[in-house]
Amino acid sequence: NGSGKSTVVNLVTGVLALTSGDVRLDNQSIATATSDEVARHGVARTFQNIRLLAEASVLDNVMIGFHRLERSSALANLLGLPASRRETRDLRERARGLLKRFAMTEFADLAAGSLAYGHQRRVEMMRAVASSPEVLLLDEPVAGMNDVEANELGVIFRSLADGGMAVLLIEHNTRFVTQMCREVHVLDGGQLIAQGTPEQVMRDPAVVAAYMGVA
Repeated sequence: NGSGKSTVVNLVTGVLALTSGDVRLDNQSIATATSDEVARHGVARTFQNIRLLAEASVLDNVMIGFHRLERSSALANLLGLPASRRETRDLRERARGLLKRFAMTEFADLAAGSLAYGHQRRVEMMRAVASSPEVLLLDEPVAGMNDVEANELGVIFRSLADGGMAVLLIEHNTRFVTQMCREVHVLDGGQLIAQGTPEQVMRDPAVVAAYMGVA
């Protein structure tokens, strides 16, 4: 905790402004982009502290994630034009597909704020995935979950990565990280102290000293 993990995500996604350095995506600088502009570049994220519309249904919270993909204008939606209605139906079906993938179908019509913590986490992740991002940043996605819940989500994360999405986990659950990640970068006090495969990182003297006591 306090090593700078969430700060890095906030810098990448335009929540915080850089004082030096650069952020590049597909060899293009996004260092000065706003959060909305970063999202349009294909970057989605979750937050360490869950941010949902508590009174809205689970399905409606997930639907928000499709905003980047909508082609209909706000006026067309307001007037309920046929093309807009068709698009809304299509996106709602895609949202239900995500609910099924995350084993959340039975909660579709419940208020998001009424769910248990672990299920609220899933709603936030579904909303992020809904935008079909090229890069998905997950800030402590399994915090507060038991091993079974964490492993279920880990399978989904792996399938997203196998499908071509770049998935970055910000996580201090070392067991989960070593099981799920192909490459690990370790921060201590805001400094990168090690990187490599989970096996390499767990044997690194700097990591052992910083996180597990003096080597």
